Amino acid sequence: MISEQLKKIKKELKKELDKNRYQHTLGVMYTASCLAMRHGGDMQEAMYAGLLHDCAKCIPIDKQIHLCEKNHIPIRDVERKNPHLLHAKLGVFLAKSEYGIKDKTILHAIEVHTTGAPNMGLLDKILFVADYIEPHRDRAPNLTEVRTLAFTDINEAVLRILYDTIYYLNQRKGSIDSITYDTYQFYKKLLDR
Repeated sequence: MISEQLKKIKKELKKELDKNRYQHTLGVMYTASCLAMRHGGDMQEAMYAGLLHDCAKCIPIDKQIHLCEKNHIPIRDVERKNPHLLHAKLGVFLAKSEYGIKDKTILHAIEVHTTGAPNMGLLDKILFVADYIEPHRDRAPNLTEVRTLAFTDINEAVLRILYDTIYYLNQRKGSIDSITYDTYQFYKKLLDR
């Protein structure tokens, strides 16, 4: 059952996000709740994290940088070179200040949903995976396999997403956040690969 606060946030986000981003957001919210149900996580937390994970995504990049600087949110070199990464940490700020989220588990999941993080908690992994596999996604490599893994072994799903992301970015000569590499190495070692 969707709480009144979730309904209110949905209504606000519908005004803030473009149509495609809003549809993606709903897809992530419902996929995250399904993954939480499957893996014994908190469905409400998963829905909040899914709903708010991209709350800063449609803010123009220059304004994202300005808001980070104004609110003393540190910007790393890799984020200056790839400012699309900023929406995660700015999203944490907005989730707290604009949407009243205080739960540190939800906020952390929003913060790491793009790069991942070594030794992620269950909600972190749920959001990271849900963002990749939600029903509106159709271009990611090995999507069918990853969707199956998501419901059978979430750590395997995380590792596969990281591998595919790093491979894709290397092919395109894109820069990769060192946190993504560290996360990949952590899960590779965890799963003894």
